[in-house]
Amino acid sequence: MKYSKLIAFLFLLSYQVQFAQFTDEINSNRPGRSMMAFSVGKKIIQAETGFTYVSENHNNLNYSAKGFIGELGVRYGVWKEELEAILEVQYQNDKFSSSYLNENRSGIKQLTLGAKYLVYDPFKNYEEKPNLYSWKANHSFKWRQLYPAVAVYAGANFSLGKNPFNYAPSNIEEPSFSPKVSVIAQNHFGSRWVLVTNITYDKITSDFKSLNYVLTLTRGFNAEWSGFIENQGYSGDYYSDGIVRAGAAYLIGKDMQVDASLGKNFKGTPEILTVGVGFSWRFSATYEEVKLEKDNGSKMDKKMKKKGEKEAKKRKDAVDLE
Repeated sequence: MKYSKLIAFLFLLSYQVQFAQFTDEINSNRPGRSMMAFSVGKKIIQAETGFTYVSENHNNLNYSAKGFIGELGVRYGVWKEELEAILEVQYQNDKFSSSYLNENRSGIKQLTLGAKYLVYDPFKNYEEKPNLYSWKANHSFKWRQLYPAVAVYAGANFSLGKNPFNYAPSNIEEPSFSPKVSVIAQNHFGSRWVLVTNITYDKITSDFKSLNYVLTLTRGFNAEWSGFIENQGYSGDYYSDGIVRAGAAYLIGKDMQVDASLGKNFKGTPEILTVGVGFSWRFSATYEEVKLEKDNGSKMDKKMKKKGEKEAKKRKDAVDLE
């Protein structure tokens, strides 16, 4: 599951006294490409791995490239619940074929190290109590669902030698270091739907800088299965494109998840098809529980609560008189 066992996660968030971002089940960024707003939890280490077949065909330049990408993401909760360090590595190996050249290519396609911090959590210190006198009130649209959890990410890309997969002219090389920043929003709609939005400015200060976005919609079907659909866009000097992905994930246990996905871009220069499988694993034995203090809410919350209690008492008194 993109954010595994979503129903249980939201159930835990419904309590006024919460235990921050650690959940009973693993919360993986896979199988999509977006990064969720919540961290893995303090002193939690989590590995997210994948193996993807990629087929690339360029209609104008008349070339093809077919091979595999190995992916590894390592997330670690440091210092406090809202903060995590993230290492992302992609290694690609393929065969490039054209009318004048045939060669095997291999190398580190991506090596990024960064940190993410949750700056706003709409569920924190919030309790939604059921209305015992109104079915309609319990099932009506909740405006709080429109409030996203918001996180910020800052990191750096590292280049280890020549990267043959960046679409740039052969005489232009990537710098050994370039910054990357992202803003992340995560919405929960009811108990089954999650929408994650990533806006990223990548490889800043280099000739390869690009402004990218990812929109991922995930649905939990039951406690083990979930599916997702995703749209990712790139806008840069050397490469601009749009990609759509879809896939599913299965929760093996509270600390393990497997996934599969299919991706296709929108254009033929080049035309790209990807098919991937993945596995996520969490080591939670070192987790340090951080209990959040109960917050009685704002003055407006208290006022509305008091008003609701008075109305409930009036209804009860009216029933008693009958």
